[in-house]
Amino acid sequence: MTDEKDPYVVPGLKRGLAVLQTFTPSRPELTLSEIASALAITRSAAFRSVHTLVSEGYLLPTQQGHHYRLGPSVLRLSYGYHASRELLEVAQPTLEQLRDEIDWSTHLGVLDGRHVLYLLRMPAAQGLSSLVHVGSRLPAATTAMGRIFLARKTERELRQLYGDLDRGSLARVLEAQRQDIGADHVESIGRFESGISSVAAPVLDMSGEVVAAVSATNVTDAVPSGVVEAVRKAATAMSMGLGWRGE
Repeated sequence: MTDEKDPYVVPGLKRGLAVLQTFTPSRPELTLSEIASALAITRSAAFRSVHTLVSEGYLLPTQQGHHYRLGPSVLRLSYGYHASRELLEVAQPTLEQLRDEIDWSTHLGVLDGRHVLYLLRMPAAQGLSSLVHVGSRLPAATTAMGRIFLARKTERELRQLYGDLDRGSLARVLEAQRQDIGADHVESIGRFESGISSVAAPVLDMSGEVVAAVSATNVTDAVPSGVVEAVRKAATAMSMGLGWRGE
């Protein structure tokens, strides 16, 4: 089970993942002996991995502890994957429609620490209204999408997140958060890049949590009310596609 060629591989973790992979739709329950045989390891080695996985909820003992099956922690991991995939599938056609309607570059992003990670981008026809690409990470505090996420955090959370900033920079982050609290959209006029304006709105999941943000960006010094309304409607459509049904 070890990988002698790579000193950074953790053998115990690799063995634990291998144990989980032995369970299949045709073999939903396995005994300790069956797990050991499938991995060509000793029962004692299999027991240590199985015991750890049981303690963390990745395996559940059944039939008086003689068999095991996948536990709820595995479901939580798979939910994260499927939720991300569902978000992209729901957002893409709406993002394209929004771009076609307003002819601004449109984007979908999620919070990644102190940055916004761009997951989708639909460039406008003029091709000059956005310089970001899928996979770009921009500072949350200076982008419209980022401020959507920061507005949902408490002052304590922001102080922890930006604790290494100087007093003036931290004060600006906190002031922006106070201005954005409760807003259904955020506008940014030349704040991140001179001559570029953006507007963003939150995307909610079925529980009402903000899981992403949608934005529109253009080379202009103002955001027309029609663009704001279109972005808000697109965010609402994405949220409903994820199961949100309003307050």
